[in-house]
Amino acid sequence: MPDSRTDTVFLDAVTAAADERAQEVLAGVDELLAGAPHHRAVMSAAKALVACGVHRASAFYASEDAARAAERLVAFLARMQGGNGLFDAENLASPPDTAFTVNDLCDTYALLRDAPEPLRPLAGALEPIAMAAAGPLRLGGVHTPNHRWELCAALARLNAHWPDERLVARVEEWLAEGIDIAPDGLYSERSPNYSLHVSNPSLTAIGTLLGRPELLDAVYRNLEAVAATALPDGTVETVHSRRQDQRVPIPLAPFLMQFRRFAIARERGDFAAVVREILESPIAYPSEALAEILLEPALAGPLPEAEAPKPVSAVFDSAGLAVIRDDDFAVTVFGGTDYAEHGWIRSGLSSNPTFLRVFAGEAVLDSVRLSRDFFGMGPFRSGDFELDEGSFVLTERVAAAYYHPLPAEFRRADGEYALTDDGRFSASMDFPHRPREVLSLETEARVRVGERAVRLDIAADPGRVRQVLELAFREGGELEGVRPSASGGFEPVGGEFAYAAGGHRIAVSVDGPGTGPALGYHPGEDYTHLSGTDAAQGLRVYVPLPSSGRSTVVFQAR
Repeated sequence: MPDSRTDTVFLDAVTAAADERAQEVLAGVDELLAGAPHHRAVMSAAKALVACGVHRASAFYASEDAARAAERLVAFLARMQGGNGLFDAENLASPPDTAFTVNDLCDTYALLRDAPEPLRPLAGALEPIAMAAAGPLRLGGVHTPNHRWELCAALARLNAHWPDERLVARVEEWLAEGIDIAPDGLYSERSPNYSLHVSNPSLTAIGTLLGRPELLDAVYRNLEAVAATALPDGTVETVHSRRQDQRVPIPLAPFLMQFRRFAIARERGDFAAVVREILESPIAYPSEALAEILLEPALAGPLPEAEAPKPVSAVFDSAGLAVIRDDDFAVTVFGGTDYAEHGWIRSGLSSNPTFLRVFAGEAVLDSVRLSRDFFGMGPFRSGDFELDEGSFVLTERVAAAYYHPLPAEFRRADGEYALTDDGRFSASMDFPHRPREVLSLETEARVRVGERAVRLDIAADPGRVRQVLELAFREGGELEGVRPSASGGFEPVGGEFAYAAGGHRIAVSVDGPGTGPALGYHPGEDYTHLSGTDAAQGLRVYVPLPSSGRSTVVFQAR
């Protein structure tokens, strides 16, 4: 496979890592199949063995052990397939989940095109699985936005090997809905996890196989957004996500092949710099990387010259997100939750109350939140985000009501009233017909980013609502100038304290701290009525706000 334009150092590194993965698969086949494996895991394991088995530079090239293990895995997969052609797992008879497995199956089938003898019969075992799934995938439905593209990618791959114009027609039907990507490069789910694992690879496959370059343009735009939201700790910002990763870090490393593809195809030196940064760590998903290279050898070509890193100041209006980064200093400001509009916590909605993050080398302030005692409505979650004279301004208004007696025409002698929701809770009170007395709380958080410093101004009206800023620093460092708080975590001893880790330091000064006890974090009744919480992790410092409702906090990276 290598030629004069192959980056042999890169290919050798991928091959070595893929061989390690293949060895792990071989050693674990019995254990995998003895349990209750997911169909995707079974097919992924087979793909890992095949990628090495057909690659001449691999230690497993033409390996009979690898071939036998792959045959066992594929035979097991065939038995997992339902009579309807779909696979069951956490979702019953799922077209989108089946599509994930079929995408790997089709790539594996393509790898076997010129396979050495021990592996050649495997193609015949994969074909009936694909044929049984093709019809249900063509006619099937999905749950989420990204599922559409995963399903379309499977149909496009099936059509590439077993042409059927009905498959392409179904893809075109889905694509006619439009790609759910904003001008700033964020998909509607705003999730780096689903960009990485679903939308980007799926749209790349569809665009390549069906000659739809505009789909590749969408992926390219998203990768620009990913690059802009990459953080000094090797992760991609997720605080704005509408999916499960809104509270879970997503590493940059698995984006390796996506950045490499477009660095080469569009001669992007900044993307080449991202690739170079990623390769300072172990290669993520090396079997998948090797399979991509074997199917598209140009992906192992030389990169353009990497550009020197530049400071980043990126604003994503579609998500109410800003990321400012310069070397090892970075700040995230987030004010685009869906809570203000929808009023509830739900899968698929952005609800993370973290509105500020600060990175200073190894000293990381993972989360700044504003918790308060206001009718159990939970922490500050801004739904409005704007830039005003160099400051990011986040605002929120929440309200609760006291209800008066029903007017005479709505009263019932039996006392049975409609079970209705008032925005905070539900009760048999016929809320819509009652006169009400509304109390509101208006909050503004103003963030200004300076030279390795951040100024946060908080203004809440009415100020007499008990409120506390929660600062959650990453585990592994040490706090200075604090004492244990009665409500858990720590509280400042005076107006200044600091967090230090690995020779880096974030100093915090508070102008106008409250004098009362520092309350702990209150997640709101959305969580507490289920005995749950969305509390931040780490070393938490609680800074009470004064009765004026106004306070200024400055974070200085040293």
